Amino acid sequence: MYAIDKIEENIVLAENMETKEKLTLTKDNFSFPIYEGLMFSLKDNIPVLEQKKEQERRLSLREKMERLKRHE
Repeated sequence: MYAIDKIEENIVLAENMETKEKLTLTKDNFSFPIYEGLMFSLKDNIPVLEQKKEQERRLSLREKMERLKRHE
């Protein structure tokens, strides 16, 4: 599972969520609209959109931020 860290011109920088390995792709590799934070997996070296995983991650991060706010 990868998350897009940065998009610079035609270059897409992503990070493996488990191993922290960095991955560099071009926008042409994606058959769907991309943006920073988007999560995808690779199947036969082709990016596959992982919307459900991304929604779960966003919810988890939002919950963590709320917990931090309550403890200030």
